[in-house]
Amino acid sequence: MTQHIEFPWSITNTGDLLDPFPLHLETGITRLEDGCLLVAARTELHGCSGRMLDWWFTFFETTQHIKWWHPHDHVAHHGWNSAWKKGKSYYGASIEAVESLGDIAPVKAKLKFHDPKEVFDPAQLQLAKNSGALSAAICARIGFGEHVQLDPQGDPLDGEMLHLTRDTPTGCVLRSRFLLGRNSLDPVRDVPDVLGLNLLRHCYSEFTYLSRFLPSLYYGEHANGEKAPLPW
Repeated sequence: MTQHIEFPWSITNTGDLLDPFPLHLETGITRLEDGCLLVAARTELHGCSGRMLDWWFTFFETTQHIKWWHPHDHVAHHGWNSAWKKGKSYYGASIEAVESLGDIAPVKAKLKFHDPKEVFDPAQLQLAKNSGALSAAICARIGFGEHVQLDPQGDPLDGEMLHLTRDTPTGCVLRSRFLLGRNSLDPVRDVPDVLGLNLLRHCYSEFTYLSRFLPSLYYGEHANGEKAPLPW
């Protein structure tokens, strides 16, 4: 039975995101025809893998954890809802946190995560995985502010987020995308370019920070039953 989605995903129409070949926009911002803002970031995660990044979203659960992730911008973690299963799954789970975007003062944020099969065509998704073009896909709908508007399924209506990884011989490449202003009558006014540029910097910085400690944490927690490679 096909799941009915009240708020269709628009971010998948902003490029062939499952194709590792360079897109016209890999890092930067652009204004779409409807006024929404597309933010793109490409980050090299040396020594990491898609399976590590996917596991991270089943691990972090405290303010301390998210401060490891971004010591400057991440302020507080208010927890996951009951759909989150530590070490197992984050699909269908929602999270609330407080974070700043560089010079932009801290705001509350709410995210609800989805199975990538709800976002991309399942056959194309599997093909990308089989070919090595995709090793992980983190997909969420996002909202900001004191009173985040939600749809009947509990999804924030402000925007959409994707983090897509492709494993390489030296780690993995992360392609991040944010679509902002989906619930605004005037996205150009409500989502100015400077917000997108600060979000780009925030995204690049947080995943660079994460890449510095994620492998050690992953192997130290014996995640997925994997043994750490011996340096000597």
